[in-house]
Parts: sequence; structure tokens; C-alpha cells
Amino acid sequence: MMIIRPIKEQDHDALWQIAQITGVGFSSLQPDPEMVQKKLDWAVKSFRADKALEEAYYLFVMEDTETGKVVGVTGIESAVGLKDPWYNYKVNTQVHASRELDVYTRIKTLTLCSDYTGHSELCTLFLTPEFRKSYNGHLLSKCRFLFMAAHEPRFDDSIIAELRGYSDEDGESPFWEALGRHFFAVDFVEADQQVSRGKSFIAELMPRNPIYTNLLPAKAQSVIGQTHQDTVPARKLLESEGFRYTGYIDIFDGGPVLETQVDDIRAVRDSRRYRVRVHDSVDTDETVWLIANSQFRDFRCMAGHLSFEGLEFVNISRAQAEALNVQEGDELRVVPLFNPQRNSHR
Repeated sequence: MMIIRPIKEQDHDALWQIAQITGVGFSSLQPDPEMVQKKLDWAVKSFRADKALEEAYYLFVMEDTETGKVVGVTGIESAVGLKDPWYNYKVNTQVHASRELDVYTRIKTLTLCSDYTGHSELCTLFLTPEFRKSYNGHLLSKCRFLFMAAHEPRFDDSIIAELRGYSDEDGESPFWEALGRHFFAVDFVEADQQVSRGKSFIAELMPRNPIYTNLLPAKAQSVIGQTHQDTVPARKLLESEGFRYTGYIDIFDGGPVLETQVDDIRAVRDSRRYRVRVHDSVDTDETVWLIANSQFRDFRCMAGHLSFEGLEFVNISRAQAEALNVQEGDELRVVPLFNPQRNSHR
């Protein structure tokens, strides 16, 4: 059974092991001992704080309850850019026209901006390769939505997800090579390692004037707003929940930024609260449900089957109750794991 829970200090070694396999372009968790420790400390502090931190980092792990092994991580930042600037490129269109010459051209430009300052961000999503099966990926990503639904005051009304941009089999980014490398003279891999500590230093060296994309090589133009092949499933999942690309990209690798309102996320909007009834066995249908308790420090989330009793109660097994850390009469928040055509329990 897979369970989602807040990360703990004892998870340091597991987090370090995951950091060593995330790969080039996964800047939010790099194999850097100092960075891993900083992330862990920040997350633990965020969960322990009596009052919500202005910039909190809620990092969760996926644990296989049969082995106790941590097999994935997923996170949310409550607000970005409040202390360190948060930069993106806005993809705009400029029109150049001349009636005399009968010329009319539309040219895309990249403009440095900080439009997402203060927004919440989905981040640090990684599932170890051997566990990329069944619905583990959906659980790892969507558990964050039930946590936000239960604790909405801790987050901004708007939320973004900055996705890893395209890089080739050799780990090179055409966008970086065409643009960033000219102002920050290192290769993509080295820049990726440095950007894990923050992107403000890159923005300080990048041009402030709009960049005409038609002056970039064709290969670089073609990857603007494109997603790394390993991140394509994550993008499709977020889009199925209501996230959309609106023309903002990462200044580092050109990856897309998806955004939406928290209340417009399908799993937030359609989730409902029920009281628990625990049984030795439960008769269920084939629907897979995303199930979470309403706690904060002891948040738990899983995917599984259950049944409903009227409009107030859900029936779950004793094993599920133990995994979710709930007892008879406690509250659970429930939503179909996948976007259904019809939901008779709304």
C-alpha cells in the first residue's frame, strides 16, 4: 500500500538517494548535500511552525507501507518570490507593419518579468522509476490538491507549476545554448547545478530588453514552452485537473509554466468531506478514490476503493484506517482519482 505523508528528519537518506537520480534539468532537487539538507530543514520547519510561514515549503514523501521504503517526493511552496526574486519570460507578440512596403509580420518576444510573485507553486515531483506504474504517479501529484483543499488559508488563490524544459539525450538545452550561455558562460549541466540554489543570479546577468525569438536558432525557437519527455505525463495530468499554459516560460530552459486558480482544480472543487466507518471488509465498485485525512502535521493520503453510506459516511477497511491515521467518526476528504464523466456522490 502506498501512502503520502509529510517528510520527517529521519527521511534525509531517502531524500538524498532520490536527489541522485532526478537528472539534468530537475533543478528543485539536485545531488547537492547542502541543498538536500536545506530543503529538508525548510520542510520540517514549515510543518512544525505554530503559525504559517510567509514562504512555507510543504514536502511530502510516498512510502511503501509494506517495506517502509520512500519511493517518491512531491511538494508545494506557499508563495514564491517574496524574498528572492522569481523571474520568468513572458512570451509576447509584436507586430511590425508597413503599408508602403506591404509588409506585416508577427514576431514573438521574450520579456523578463516577475508576474508570479506571491503565487503558490507545485514543485519537487519525482517518483523513482521502478514505481512508475499503476496509479502511483497520479497519487503522488494529486495528493497535494487535497492538502490544499483542507488548508486553503495557507496558500494563494492562484497556483503555478514550472515544468522541466526540453533537453536532448546528451543533457543539452537548445534554449540555454542559444540564450543563457551567452550571458552566463557555463554549459547547461553546470548551470543546472547552480540554478538549484536560486535563479535570481541568472536574471541579474540576462538582458532586460525584450528578446526577439526570430534571432534565436530555429531549434531554440522550437522548444520554447516545450516539456522534457520525462515530464510530459506530469503536464498532461495537471492539464486534466485544470492547469493551462498561458505563455510564461522558465528563463533557464524555456520550459512552460502552467497556472490555475486553486478553487478551479478539479480535485479541489469536486472533493467532499465524509465521516469514517471502519469495517473488516468493504464491498466496493471499480472506482479508485483519492482519500485524505484533514490533519496538518499528520496528513495522510492514499488511493483506493471505498463505499458510501448515505450522504454522510464512507466505509473503509481497518488497513486503510490505520494507513490514513483515522478512527471511527473521523473526517476524510474524498474525490475520484481520475476525472469521471459522472460522479453520483457529489
